[in-house]
Amino acid sequence: MASQRNGRPEPIVRRALRIDQNSQHPLYMFTLTSDELLQVADISRITRDESGNLIGYQRPDVRQHVQNIIEYLDSGEIIFPNSIILALSSSVKFKQSRGPGTDDGFAKAGTLEITIPSGDGPKPAWIVDGQQRALALTKCKRRDLPIPINAFVADEVELQRDQFLRVNSAKPLPRGLITELLPEVSSNLPANLSAKKMPSAICDWLNREKSSPFYSLVQRASTSKEDRSKTVITDNSIVKMVEESLSQPSGCLFPYRNIATGETDFDGITRLLVVYWSAVREVFPDAWGKPPTKSRLMHGAGIRAMGRLMDRIMPVVDPRKSTAQVEVVRELKFVAPICRWTAGRWDDMDGMKWNDLNNVPRHINILSNVLIRGYLQAKGTR
Repeated sequence: MASQRNGRPEPIVRRALRIDQNSQHPLYMFTLTSDELLQVADISRITRDESGNLIGYQRPDVRQHVQNIIEYLDSGEIIFPNSIILALSSSVKFKQSRGPGTDDGFAKAGTLEITIPSGDGPKPAWIVDGQQRALALTKCKRRDLPIPINAFVADEVELQRDQFLRVNSAKPLPRGLITELLPEVSSNLPANLSAKKMPSAICDWLNREKSSPFYSLVQRASTSKEDRSKTVITDNSIVKMVEESLSQPSGCLFPYRNIATGETDFDGITRLLVVYWSAVREVFPDAWGKPPTKSRLMHGAGIRAMGRLMDRIMPVVDPRKSTAQVEVVRELKFVAPICRWTAGRWDDMDGMKWNDLNNVPRHINILSNVLIRGYLQAKGTR
């Protein structure tokens, strides 16, 4: 525990190196003990406030991973070179040491002072990378183990999220966590993440907008335990459906994206999606809003395949017209008789039982082909 001075905890003062890559966000390298780490740093888990705004950026605890680290830390003579990356409040103070050998042109040597909050006051640091290691350190037997810390000064949660995504982009983070965080980051992102940013923002809008047929049905990383029983669609299914239609010239959402300028007609895209998927809900009321175990329409394969059918239907429908949903309902009724979302067998899929349909590329492609072929054949006979 930290010692007290005038009823307040003594600040932690450590030898540190300061590296000025960015004048507004200096980097520091120093050490903290196991006990000190969570005295100064919070783990910011992803959640949403009462207004639906995203808060935090960390993933839930991984118990087995944490336990494995604890067992290693308690095993005796150990080496623990893995650093924890922190985002520090600008309230920290750095004092450069005097003398000719304290600045080699790359790093400055000095002391860093970190104030420890009293009571329930906000902590001056947030863990950006090393959540599981930090939790293990707080539960291991050795409390005075010096831990290498890399830290950057950033009060803005957006910058913390940006660094979190970059640090973890090569690690097996949950897909849902990455896609939900992407719309909250405004800086330039790697190409693989940038391509998913707009689809993820659209997915978020569809889940939070009351006029959307997907309202409150999409499970995201921030979905609370209480609400998870109400959510029936994984966000990745929606993101993939939107991403595919946006990126391929044959997609009905492709014209809403200006490749030359990078601008995207968000309102036009969401209007089209609401019209089409509201029509899907109207044509298949018994299959809508149920968990995937009871309805394959709400399953990844169903969402992706119906998304590809959307690419065939919507180019000839003007979503701005008051009669747009009626027109889409009429088109979807061509394919409705062959669908087996909640019971029966798919006649054109070698009699596959409805719940044997899996969210794998082969089944998605076969189902897409069956729906599009069935739609075109039925439409052609009218």
